[in-house]
Amino acid sequence: MADDYPFIRQVHSPITEYQLRPLDPRCLVVQFDSPLSDNDFSRLSRFLKGYPKVPLRIYGHYRQTPDLSFLSQFPFLQGFQADVYQLTDLDGLAFLPDSLEFLGLGQTKRRLSLKPLARFKKLKDLFLVGHTKDFSIISELTDLVKLNLRSITLPNLSPLLPLRQLRSLALKLGGTKDLSLLPELNNLRYLELWMVKGLTDLGPVSQLHQLRYLFLQDLKQVTRLPSFTQLRKLERCTIENLKGLTELCSIAAAESLRELCVVNMPQIPVSGFECFKNHPTLREASVGLGSMRRNAEVTKMLGLPPVSNIKPIASYVYDD
Repeated sequence: MADDYPFIRQVHSPITEYQLRPLDPRCLVVQFDSPLSDNDFSRLSRFLKGYPKVPLRIYGHYRQTPDLSFLSQFPFLQGFQADVYQLTDLDGLAFLPDSLEFLGLGQTKRRLSLKPLARFKKLKDLFLVGHTKDFSIISELTDLVKLNLRSITLPNLSPLLPLRQLRSLALKLGGTKDLSLLPELNNLRYLELWMVKGLTDLGPVSQLHQLRYLFLQDLKQVTRLPSFTQLRKLERCTIENLKGLTELCSIAAAESLRELCVVNMPQIPVSGFECFKNHPTLREASVGLGSMRRNAEVTKMLGLPPVSNIKPIASYVYDD
């Protein structure tokens, strides 16, 4: 049953005792997608006080224009996410504690200022979709460890330079194509670049000396990879659907590489994996070349099993 899914607790009005049964220790979020009554919010608040680290999420609310005033009943939350396109202001964030650690703001029809975020100096994890108004506020959130930007275009990465604790950066969609300042973010353990329009030069990635996990997907204009020689701590690399890329041997220069995932890359010949033979640390490799026969040939050549133990990103970000 969907209600038994351990990672997400869905609630709806009227909230029942069953909806408020104890959370599974693996639960990642409690969420609702339609209006709740004041009484339901009170009940949910009392319940969540027992789980202050589990984020609350509001989403959906189609054909309604909700606000965030209900947060007055949740002043103890450590994590909150709003994915409501019709949201017209962020005033309700004022009810959240200064100690908030996670915040997610989905895309909204109306451009909303990020100024209300300025007081969340303890924020560790921030997820933004399409929010660029007063983006410079992000520079003040110097405790950030994880930053996920989707559908946001920055002229360059200068607003991120004060984030000296940043270990995880994801740039998804948008057109942030100038990565020249990336090496200044020298604590990065995880980097994800996905469908970034106009991005051609990945050279700055080669200077991320603390990088453990690199994920590249749907970068149409990338035609070459930089040398991975300086990525001495890189353990995992995923390359997916980079249509302009014809060789992968730069990756083989990563001396600590353990896991390689190549997905939907039919333009890479079987011989293109010769450089990974006898790699001193490579233990698993999953290869997708658009042909079972060619995949099998690479697997036989490397003599390695497919990547099986998919560790969470957090393990690369926080494990030293």
